[in-house]
Amino acid sequence: MSEEKKKKKRIFNYLIKFWIFFISFILLVALFFVAVANEWFGPMPSFEELENPKTNLASEIYSSDGKLLGTYYIENRSNIQYRDLPDQLMQALLAIEDIRFEKHSGVDSKALFRVAYGVLTGNHKGGGSTLTQQLAKNLFPRGENLTTLDLVMRKFKEWVTAIKLERNYSKQEIIAMYLNTVPFGSHSYGIKAAAKTFFNKTVDSLNLEESALLVSLIRGPTWYSPVRNPERSIARRNLVLTQMANYDFITPEVFDSVSQLPIDLSNYGVRDHISGPATYFREILRMELREWCQNHIKSDGTPYDLYKDGLKIYTTIDSRMQQYAEEAVVQHLKEDLQPAFYEHWEGFTNAPFVFEKDVAEKQIEKVMELTITWSERYRVLKLRGMSMDSIRIVFNTPVPMKVFSWEGEIDTVMTPMDSIRYYKFFLQAGLLSMEPYTGHVKAYVGGIDYRHFKYDHVKLSRRQVGSTFKPFLYTLAMQEGEFSPCSKVANVQYSVDLPTGDIWSPRNSSSKRIGEEVTLQWALANSNNWISAFLIKRYSPQSVIKIARKMGVEADLDPVPAIALGSSDISLYEMMGAFNSFANKGVYIEPILVMRIEDKFGNIIERFVPRKQEAMSEETAYLMLDLMKGVVRSGTGIRLRFKYGFTQPIAGKTGTTQNQSDGWFIGITPDLSTGIWVGAEDRSVHFRTIGLGQGANMALPIWALYMQKIYKDPSLHISQGDFEKPLQPLSVEIDCEKYEQERQESKIDYDLDDF
Repeated sequence: MSEEKKKKKRIFNYLIKFWIFFISFILLVALFFVAVANEWFGPMPSFEELENPKTNLASEIYSSDGKLLGTYYIENRSNIQYRDLPDQLMQALLAIEDIRFEKHSGVDSKALFRVAYGVLTGNHKGGGSTLTQQLAKNLFPRGENLTTLDLVMRKFKEWVTAIKLERNYSKQEIIAMYLNTVPFGSHSYGIKAAAKTFFNKTVDSLNLEESALLVSLIRGPTWYSPVRNPERSIARRNLVLTQMANYDFITPEVFDSVSQLPIDLSNYGVRDHISGPATYFREILRMELREWCQNHIKSDGTPYDLYKDGLKIYTTIDSRMQQYAEEAVVQHLKEDLQPAFYEHWEGFTNAPFVFEKDVAEKQIEKVMELTITWSERYRVLKLRGMSMDSIRIVFNTPVPMKVFSWEGEIDTVMTPMDSIRYYKFFLQAGLLSMEPYTGHVKAYVGGIDYRHFKYDHVKLSRRQVGSTFKPFLYTLAMQEGEFSPCSKVANVQYSVDLPTGDIWSPRNSSSKRIGEEVTLQWALANSNNWISAFLIKRYSPQSVIKIARKMGVEADLDPVPAIALGSSDISLYEMMGAFNSFANKGVYIEPILVMRIEDKFGNIIERFVPRKQEAMSEETAYLMLDLMKGVVRSGTGIRLRFKYGFTQPIAGKTGTTQNQSDGWFIGITPDLSTGIWVGAEDRSVHFRTIGLGQGANMALPIWALYMQKIYKDPSLHISQGDFEKPLQPLSVEIDCEKYEQERQESKIDYDLDDF
């Protein structure tokens, strides 16, 4: 055999061996990936898991006008659809992360060769992971403390998972899923939460520089954080813009102008449960939803998880009305009432406590000790096993802290005991506003600042209601048919015998028209105590409790004559449900906070319908509205007219409790029933004079400020007309001048009959 033939044979043998080796290698690689896919090297995501990847989705709370009020979460993550992603956001993502995204099927072989070349030569030019591979890693995390071999195997599994994802989802769905799973820092997971956190925007309203900034955070949310590392963040954002220019997504001119812009974080804010709108409402709702979740089961047999299952909670709150309510509370307390309270107590040793001199020191010590046991600091120290003496030492040791002020948080150093005394000075408030016919709560303000005062003064707090209870008694009188608004009673002191043998004889705060006959309309308008005593003596405490129960009051009510003056403790929530019965034609409707709940797929799990019951006749309800219109027209609520300029029909009732500890005002219009309570945390803290401490001064101005904003907003469509009369003619005359004239004429006719 010639040398040439031998040479050809050797080449042929080498080629055979090469192809055998190459094909064997390909088969081994294929077999390896088949083995990986078939879980020979450990579990892989199942088809069901790929179809329904498990991520912790925040439950979202929406207002009735479609605004996001807040979220409940372990990870602040909410999903978004591809159609809501702006083009420039997707372009920024592809430019910096995976420009060949549309061309590969989950694994980019070209990018892998580039990485291998970079490893061999030391000339690295980017990573080899595609967006789909990164999505696989985000959906199915690697775990912790993995060995090198585990990491290598995990990488291969991610390749297989990426290919499966490409088979199961479109490119658009993969991009949306990817942006939904990425952490962006500042407790925001997913692009929707990130847009809200960094710019207080929806994703579809992000501009170019904002899109580039958010995409720049993907590689290192902390390292490139615009909050912690602004210079590094700008450099990374501009790198994203450079890549967008390189791939012709933006022009060089656009790059030059946008890359010079500073990062605007004026709307930055970490979204948590102590910030944002309707904080007290969201906390009350959270408590109720946790119970709801425990009693509602998913298809897999487990109860819903408020913090992981991505529920959509559609509430009755109107975001505009909520904003107006919060602004009204802040405006009155910050600008008027709290400064007046400080001035009122200036120079008093025991301020702000109102105790008799001989018992003041002991009573104040008792209040302070009780407040210590209510504090979170005490609870933590007690759990550590500390004795009360040691706890007192802690509470009297100065420490750095941030305390509330109406001008903003104050960084200071003081003892916890001093901070307790400091906080005793602050007046609190609660506001609830609801629609009469639906029961929908439109605004809910449980306090002045949830970060520092977490106790809710709408639903949880029960305070003495004072004269705001009198309409229950007058309702009973109207319902029984013995009295009308124009019926007259002698304005003299009445007494009620008590089972103990004592006599109950209330005093009046006013000396107006003593000894005269006065109408019930005048008596309620001027919050006359003697006429209330007359009515409770006539009808009994048990009867008025019965009517209060029909109107939705569930609080404990003592069957004593003093109930006529509002001696009982009732929540603002219950009071508003009851008073709303007047505007709702005599039908009690339970205040409702949620309209419906949907799962993460948009399926309705439950719709909510308020409980209703007839509390009184439609005529009685209308008569009571007419009576309470007198309160605003010429009674204790008249400052709504002369100070705030309201001319609309308004039914209302003020309330001032013993020693001015609680100030109330409930105002009703045809489309809105709104109640306000104002007072201090402790009942021993209050104004010393009724001029400052009455409900007309403490609570009524908040109602006025709130309703001024409501009426000025035409988008709310709140009627300024009068209340609708019953279809059936009234059985009594409510024009008291006409009523008196008819009474006198009937008296003359009666006298003539004697002859």
